[in-house]
Amino acid sequence: MVSSTAFSTSAQDWHSLAPDAALAALNASRAGLDPADAAVRLAAHGPNALPAAPRAHPLRRLLAQFNNALILFLLGAAVVAGALGHWVDASVIVGVVLVNAIVGFVQEGKAEQALAALHGMLAPNARVLRGGQRATVAVASLVPGDLVLLEAGDRVPADLRLLRARGLLVDEAILTGESVAASKSEVAVEAAAALGDRTGMAYSGTLVAAGQGLGLVVATGVQTEIGRISSLLGGVQSLATPLLRKIDAFGRRFTALSLALAAALFAFAVGVQGMEWVPALMVVVAIAVSLVPESLPAVITITLAIGVRRMAARQAIVRRLPAVETLGATTVICSDKTGTLTRNEMTACRVATAGACIAVGGSGYAPVGALDLPPGQEALAANARLLIEAGLLCNDAQLAQDAAGQWKVDGDPMEGALVALAMKAGLAPAALRAGQPRSDEIPFDAQHRFMATLHAHTSGQALLVVKGAPERVLAMATAQLGASGQPEPLDGAHWQAAIAAAASAGERVLGFALRQLPSAPVPLDFGAVTDLVFLGLVGFIDPPRAEAMAAVADCRSAGIRVKMITGDHAATAAAIAAQLGLSDAPVVATGADVDAADDAALRVLAARVDVFARTDPAHKLRVVRALQGEGEVVAMTGDGVNDAPSLKQADVGVAMGHKGTDAAREAAQVVLADDNFASIVAAVREGRTVYDNIRKVIAWTLPTNGGEVLAIVAALLLGLTLPMTAPQILWVNMVLTITLGLVLAFEPAEPGVMARPPRAPDAALLSPFMLWRIVFVSLLFTLGAFGIFAWGQWRGHADALSRTMVVNVLCVMEIFYLFNVRYLHMRSFTWTGARGTPAVLWAVALVVMAQLAFTYAPWMQTLFDTRDVPLADGLLILAIGAASMVVLEIEKALLRRWRLFDELKGNAT
Repeated sequence: MVSSTAFSTSAQDWHSLAPDAALAALNASRAGLDPADAAVRLAAHGPNALPAAPRAHPLRRLLAQFNNALILFLLGAAVVAGALGHWVDASVIVGVVLVNAIVGFVQEGKAEQALAALHGMLAPNARVLRGGQRATVAVASLVPGDLVLLEAGDRVPADLRLLRARGLLVDEAILTGESVAASKSEVAVEAAAALGDRTGMAYSGTLVAAGQGLGLVVATGVQTEIGRISSLLGGVQSLATPLLRKIDAFGRRFTALSLALAAALFAFAVGVQGMEWVPALMVVVAIAVSLVPESLPAVITITLAIGVRRMAARQAIVRRLPAVETLGATTVICSDKTGTLTRNEMTACRVATAGACIAVGGSGYAPVGALDLPPGQEALAANARLLIEAGLLCNDAQLAQDAAGQWKVDGDPMEGALVALAMKAGLAPAALRAGQPRSDEIPFDAQHRFMATLHAHTSGQALLVVKGAPERVLAMATAQLGASGQPEPLDGAHWQAAIAAAASAGERVLGFALRQLPSAPVPLDFGAVTDLVFLGLVGFIDPPRAEAMAAVADCRSAGIRVKMITGDHAATAAAIAAQLGLSDAPVVATGADVDAADDAALRVLAARVDVFARTDPAHKLRVVRALQGEGEVVAMTGDGVNDAPSLKQADVGVAMGHKGTDAAREAAQVVLADDNFASIVAAVREGRTVYDNIRKVIAWTLPTNGGEVLAIVAALLLGLTLPMTAPQILWVNMVLTITLGLVLAFEPAEPGVMARPPRAPDAALLSPFMLWRIVFVSLLFTLGAFGIFAWGQWRGHADALSRTMVVNVLCVMEIFYLFNVRYLHMRSFTWTGARGTPAVLWAVALVVMAQLAFTYAPWMQTLFDTRDVPLADGLLILAIGAASMVVLEIEKALLRRWRLFDELKGNAT
């Protein structure tokens, strides 16, 4: 076993060493470390990770909950009450403050857990060579001496000395500030070279923009260049969102209004009604405390956090919380096809040569199936075999069975399908590759749309094998392999017809060609990829996901258009779009159409087109901007480094968790853990539910607060006996805030949530319907409070008993109103509505127990000046609550029938 003691060469000198010297310095080889040696080195050097940012002490987090204008206002009210000797009032106010502080403290703790879980779910992996075998390992397990494979879109996992670089471009802006990606090579540079000039190095945290490479890990963790920088990269953004800022601003304005109202009421009570100033001040303080919705920001934050957790359960990881708000307003989803709308389990289903078209059986990556050569054309099997061999040589993928016996591809899905095709044809991939080893390659890139590999041929010559987009490969070919097995003139019309036939069947097509060279060019460059002999085509199928078809149907019913943006051939994309049901007759445009349209014309084009085919990332960006220019709220999916601009431009960027690159995931607000389009739709559903629940919280909080306050204000203005004392007002505020005020955050989606059109992104929280509800319910509560108080006075009850009845009727009405507000868009008189959720039932049970103690417990009677409520009066209180529910249901039904408010239109049933 190789020793893992400290190495003699400093980290600053690696760029000046030749590749072999760097390998020798680390006691490593080009076959990679032995796994046992890697384990020893990991124990010696520690994990490849930067130290976690220090977490705030729990006590500091708890104290931070009091640094809020609303909370400080309440504390000031408690101080006033205590100074006047009203210790019960002061205690209740302090209780309200503590409850809200605990709620915020617990919520932050849950947020930290959610973020920790998020980092775990997004933990990056690296592809390495260990013991001569390719493997995928966690980045944290990398050690000096490991060999890391790099591809376009990867984030460099550690500081690497490059051993091989082919067209390798690395974006080093995070270290150098240079916006242009740096070209990399294996060449050593002077020891004094600046960091930006170290062409033979790839540094941790930088992004591979193009090409491929192989690098030797020379530094990990804090020893990397980025480890020497003071802060970590990226990170999940804070939980402050536009919605919460809007709520905070609303709370501040509401607080100012409450203080002005309290001051005016105090002046009126003392100056006009002749009340003693101390009782008047305590009543006014209680009114202000009740009116201010101090728990609203905390409850809304909890609602958003619950939405995030629900989305995570639906395989949608929310990296930036504003996406929760925006998802509910999404009007257009622009989606990639492969792996998102389809299964991403490519299967080679046909092999087309100049003389035959061979059907291939089987599905997925399992090498089970056979080549079905048409009768009488068995002699053409040699040409097909040559094409299949070319597909195996110009290929970086490997197939293997996992512990469950399922065949999995390590590499590109289409290349995996080619390996499976070779095995179906009776070829042994490892033996064929070993017999014709690769000496150089030109990696596939979106710009040139082909891959080329150079191999030693058994004849002693060099063999150049090319695969790629068939149109591109045909353009570089001058001949084709004829039925006789010899080159013949290229028949472009035949191949275009074959491509169209495969594409019309929904197949993805690759073209293959080769060229024999007398000697191998060093290095292989684009000049050698000419005068090719075209071998033929392979068609692949990637069937639509069944759940994606159902999700597309859900989107259409929800008023959300789904647009496919893909690099596939137009006919292929159209066939898949038709199977998915994107529209009754999918309209297709190509990247060339996008290029030909100016910005104004593209807005019109983007609005009517369902499928954009043969596109590149620049086309995606323009399409997203065009749709936004038409007022659409766009969710955009992407998986590559070049998708980052369109993901950032979209209102909600959605990256793929499995096949997506680090660059795409960091640019996105949402990451799909299963790369499944249905998860996007599930996230939209959750986004709508979150927004509905926020509106329900507001629709419950403001009217109930308003009803309590309006009853006291009316009594003061009319010179009547106050229906509640200051401590009783504070009791109602406290007990209902910590129970009923929280449960609406846990509400499931209403039936039909995906049958409504998307909400306007600039829709106000307090819509005309919500304002009507606040006024109507506040008046209804005031009527109930005055009615029960008057009933108690008529019955000859003492003021203390009448006030006890008022407190109870308010609590009962708020319980019934909770069941009404759980369904804003449908009637609440259903078995499901009456049954409630576990959170609702627990909250109601707590309120009932609290009110029984408030009414009948002797010590509570002493604190709050309450009295036992007779059974008949108690039944009347329950009847009033039930009657209020009936009135509110009738109001809801009439509003839906009359459709007086825009948000109720279409919900009349």
